Amino acid sequence: MIWFTVETTYTQDRDALHAARPGHREYLSGLVEQGRVAAAGPWADDSAGFAVYRVADRDELDRLLAEDPYTTGGVVAGRTVNEWKIVLGSLAAQ
Repeated sequence: MIWFTVETTYTQDRDALHAARPGHREYLSGLVEQGRVAAAGPWADDSAGFAVYRVADRDELDRLLAEDPYTTGGVVAGRTVNEWKIVLGSLAAQ
């Protein structure tokens, strides 16, 4: 399994963002239960969000991101994805 960090910046359409947020959080909660998301949440200023994914490969990550209600709801302005090699901390042992 591979770890990825994903920062998602939001569009300026706050109404669309708030409309998509409940579905987005429900979707991510399901991924947490499946062990595919370790942590997720918005920045304090609500300009973007950050999540840590654990998936088989980049193709799986891309599929999960494509199915996210933020993506399908059109509120994603951009994403920064990085493969993360964890060497210290509780996630390193997983």
